[in-house]
Amino acid sequence: MTPPRPRARILENLEAIYQEAYQRAKVASHDDRMLELDASFQREQLLMEILLDIRDGLYAIADAETESSALAKLKVLRRLTKLR
Repeated sequence: MTPPRPRARILENLEAIYQEAYQRAKVASHDDRMLELDASFQREQLLMEILLDIRDGLYAIADAETESSALAKLKVLRRLTKLR
């Protein structure tokens, strides 16, 4: 299995995208846009971290030594992603 992109690199790319947009809004004195971008970044960062946790869980399942250990890992992943 191909190793995934490092978590830090993904989060750094996300931050760079938002920083660029934030700086453009700042230069243009668009205070409302800056607030919107700040809130959006926080939301997107949280969502990305959740997706990366799920990805890491799936890689852990793929590396399971036995079928029963893979099922145990899937159960943990299911509990993690289950909507309440």
